[in-house]
Amino acid sequence: VQLQASGGGLVQAGDSLRLSCTASGSGRTVSGYNMGWFRQAPGKEREFVAAISWSGYSSNYADFVKGRFTIFRDNAKNTVYLQMNSLKPEDTAVYYCAGGKGPYTSDYQRPSAPYDSWGQGTQVTVSS
Repeated sequence: VQLQASGGGLVQAGDSLRLSCTASGSGRTVSGYNMGWFRQAPGKEREFVAAISWSGYSSNYADFVKGRFTIFRDNAKNTVYLQMNSLKPEDTAVYYCAGGKGPYTSDYQRPSAPYDSWGQGTQVTVSS
């Protein structure tokens, strides 16, 4: 599935943003896919942010976003979201969404297989 991330922007510390990830192309859907959000800051490796199972019943978060970010999905709208509150300058990065099929395991907290689809990324910049 082809994924498209959107919703990034320039905000101030303490502000909120909501990122969206949709499947692009006719008939494409995120339904049935476990989905994740990752981010990559300049000069740093891509890191896990949050993941959600295909059903929406299970989710996981990186420690540095717990209590601030929420991942959720609306399969009817073919969209997975990342609600980001209390943003900090260190949250500045390009954010990517990814999808994969199969059992939802801890493997979805790594930027590798079982993810087989990646969006193009959306820039989030948080000023102090």
